[in-house]
Amino acid sequence: MHCPFCRHTDTRVLDSRAAEDGTSVRRRRQCPACERRFTTVEQMQLVVVKKSGVIEPFNREKVINGVRKACAGRPVTEIHLAKLGQRVEESLRASGAGEIPTDDVGVAILGPLSELDSVAYLRFASVYKHYQSVDDFTAEIQRMQKAETLPI
Repeated sequence: MHCPFCRHTDTRVLDSRAAEDGTSVRRRRQCPACERRFTTVEQMQLVVVKKSGVIEPFNREKVINGVRKACAGRPVTEIHLAKLGQRVEESLRASGAGEIPTDDVGVAILGPLSELDSVAYLRFASVYKHYQSVDDFTAEIQRMQKAETLPI
């Protein structure tokens, strides 16, 4: 770790603490050359592996934007979307894997979205699960009713 002040190539860690959410580590450091102190935050990098094999950093905003489209015209606020995005990211980080396939991102979205809005869930699931017919929708609605996601 280079000192941000004098660019010395070594620093000493004075204190390490896990952040409140447990997803990062905060370290207080001191440079032995200039003796100035600074803080670093270390966080596991989460990347998404697309079906084409392309790897890109996880982006919570992409999750929110995808869900926003499914929630068009529904009583879902930006606060709801932000909380859903946070839940999805937390569940993916909790898996412990650094590389997440896009299918796993979709699965992580479906649970919180079904709790948020059943119609938005069906819209999102119809694209994610590649529904081919009305029978696919009917089967999903029946599954949701059995799970008590929708009132019967």
